Amino acid sequence: VCPRGQRTDDNKICRECVGSPDRYDWLYLGFMAMLPLVLHWFFIEWYSGKKSSSALLQHITALFECSIAAIVTLLVSDPVGSLHIRSCKVKKLSDWYTMLYNPSPDYVTTVHCTQEAVYPLYTIVFIYYAFCLVLMMLLRPLLVKKIACGLGKSDRFKSIYAALYFFPVLTVLQAVGGGLLYYAFPYIMLVLSLVTLAVYMSASEVESFKDLLVRKKRLVVLFSHWLLHAYGIISISKLDKLEQDLPLLALVPAPALFYLLTAKYTEPSRILSEGGNGH
Repeated sequence: VCPRGQRTDDNKICRECVGSPDRYDWLYLGFMAMLPLVLHWFFIEWYSGKKSSSALLQHITALFECSIAAIVTLLVSDPVGSLHIRSCKVKKLSDWYTMLYNPSPDYVTTVHCTQEAVYPLYTIVFIYYAFCLVLMMLLRPLLVKKIACGLGKSDRFKSIYAALYFFPVLTVLQAVGGGLLYYAFPYIMLVLSLVTLAVYMSASEVESFKDLLVRKKRLVVLFSHWLLHAYGIISISKLDKLEQDLPLLALVPAPALFYLLTAKYTEPSRILSEGGNGH
């Protein structure tokens, strides 16, 4: 086992991690940082109610909390006081799960060699979530108590209670599936952005471009999904070849355009009426 901040080289000798995270590593950390923010926004919107004027301020506060937590996490990571971090390169999936590879030389005694071979990509996420939780508990209750007009006393804190549930879930997700998420997050992001956009547009009964323009909130949701979709495409391509990868970003609006162009043909009431006429 190596001390924290070191990992073994090809000769099984502990060497200090002196490299920097590559572009894909930063994209992974960005994805893990976005998860609590997106969940904050979802539950704030879910529990704020249509008449509440406090949702926007809560959205901004959640963004502020997560941004400050990210900056503080980078500052306390080695080298301390700098936004840069030193890291070890991820070589394979098993690097994330060193606890599964503890050897038993005599098949009786287990030698514990568990270490953070992917330093600091595994533990830095836990540190970030801890700062997010602390900042939320310090800032959000005071804000909600002052500005949450139009909500009952029991409803105004529900978005905070939701966070107290999803932070442990995110922590377990990182602890168990950190390595899997590292390799799969671009595809997870693409699929989720497509599915949630389709569900939102269907639930909001958006069937044309005119329906989108009626409310600014719908445009905000649309552009947010486009940003997530673009993030997923950039994560897959890594923008290694700009002339080849940048044109892929032109595909970002394609799912929304396809939905708007075909929504009128899949309207349930129309299908039922045509089915009835056929009989």
